[in-house]
Amino acid sequence: MLTANAPTTPASSPFHPTFLREKHTAGLDYEAYLTTDAAKSPAWRKIEAKLSLSPSQQSLMASFTRRMHVICLSGIWCGDCSSQGPMLHRIAQANSDKIDLKFLDRDEHMDLSQRVMINAGLRVPTVIFMAEDFEFLGLLGDRTLARYRAVAAKQLGASCPLPGAEVPQDELNATLQDWVNEFERIHLMLRLSARLRQKHGD
Repeated sequence: MLTANAPTTPASSPFHPTFLREKHTAGLDYEAYLTTDAAKSPAWRKIEAKLSLSPSQQSLMASFTRRMHVICLSGIWCGDCSSQGPMLHRIAQANSDKIDLKFLDRDEHMDLSQRVMINAGLRVPTVIFMAEDFEFLGLLGDRTLARYRAVAAKQLGASCPLPGAEVPQDELNATLQDWVNEFERIHLMLRLSARLRQKHGD
């Protein structure tokens, strides 16, 4: 049942829409973000060149009807960011009318980074999903399940591998699918939202 007067996010929330809107507005698109450190960007480009959405993934992204705003808290120096950031870019490219992706440097936006700490750490990448009106939907960081499985299998001790470290294609594909799944989950959350269904009359 649709309700006319759904509760709104309280002003005391660390994810208040006004704050998230300000942060999203301050973010950079993918191309602008890579210009912030020309020495580190080749690692991102290397992964980007290996990535493409499958026809079914493309079709799924193109089917999105609700707009979402997305922030990726990142470090251009971070290996996990250099492999997963291009994945987010590919997904957003598939439906730029509905997926508004911005990148923020973790260390330059500590007022946000400290609100999304994971296991008491400032982990990157951390992706924050918001509705069209910047209501908070969820976050995911710093690795998807496929990425964690790969790291665990290699028994890596470092918390963040260096940019440029070779990532097998099957691992890239599995991690990309994880991100596609998360974007689909968020879109379904939006599509089934009572308040948004009432707003859009669908």
